[in-house]
Amino acid sequence: MNKISVLGLGKVGSLVGVLLGKQFEVTGFDIRKPHYEIDLPFSIETMDIGDVDNIQKALDGADAVVSALPYFLNKHVAEIAQRKGVHYFDLTEDVSTMRHIESLADNAVSVLAPQCGLAPGYIGILGGDLATQFDELRDIELRVGALPRYPNGQLAYSFTWSPTGVINEYLTDAEAIHNGQRKTVPSLEGFEYMNIQGQEYEAFTTSGGLGTMCTTYDGKVDTLNYKTIRYPGHGKLMRFLMYEMVMKNDLNQLEQILTNAKPPVDEDLVHVYAVVEGKINGEMQRKEFFETYLPKKIEGEMWRAISWTTAASLAAVVELVASKKLPQKGFIKQEEIQLKDFFETKNGSLLKPKTTL
Repeated sequence: MNKISVLGLGKVGSLVGVLLGKQFEVTGFDIRKPHYEIDLPFSIETMDIGDVDNIQKALDGADAVVSALPYFLNKHVAEIAQRKGVHYFDLTEDVSTMRHIESLADNAVSVLAPQCGLAPGYIGILGGDLATQFDELRDIELRVGALPRYPNGQLAYSFTWSPTGVINEYLTDAEAIHNGQRKTVPSLEGFEYMNIQGQEYEAFTTSGGLGTMCTTYDGKVDTLNYKTIRYPGHGKLMRFLMYEMVMKNDLNQLEQILTNAKPPVDEDLVHVYAVVEGKINGEMQRKEFFETYLPKKIEGEMWRAISWTTAASLAAVVELVASKKLPQKGFIKQEEIQLKDFFETKNGSLLKPKTTL
């Protein structure tokens, strides 16, 4: 693998290009050239990549494509990549998009690896690694929060990544395993209290965070779920907006209101928490992973925590395919990626805690 096309040059897509550009020949594509304090160290071509014909052009001659586009465009990109035999990677949290991409895998001669970001993605790799340490599994519970470091207002939030993606996670039903049964459960439900380093949080169900894990662990666990971490009161207010004010019927207006009211902040943080319970040598045990990530300077530019953790997670999976430590064709599940291999990549090492599992 040498030539990589990156589609979508928002914060995450641009940083993916920066990270991968250290090892591969990268060309980025977007409708306009992004502006940063630094010059992006890869080639950029401007075109409307929402157009299928332009996607075809962007993939000509590429060995791999990374889609950092809105989730609803990824089906087209994946279909074209599969036909061209180009390795495919994306960040989608949308379950129907993931399933469509999985359906393309049977006849694929290249890799199809959706959901390579933070959640789904890195959190699934962590959960899968903890699960391998048990002889018998009982519970797998995964929690991630991308939050402003200094919250204010009743929503206590800022949209440091795609408002479209956030709303989709809040609106779409989620998958889970409860009492040993695979189920679909409503998002913005299942509230629980959390305390992290003296700060109170809430966590509630959102869609997409488990990726393919319900399929992987069906019949193997009593409980498997994913919840999003927020400051207290956020979930109740979002339920009010979406359901009591019925703004779920006008998502474009809801997105505009939220984007205008809660623009992104530079000082953010990402909490990542995974816990697995089960038996080891016949005894019940519990193993946990927790880490907080803050903004980081990369190549002279400060990047938000949500941007660099997401970009580094995806870039690490690309590295693993390029080094042939992952299959060279077909569908890749995040939870089947070895955490040790992930942390040993150049980009995965950015996420490695000082004290590792």
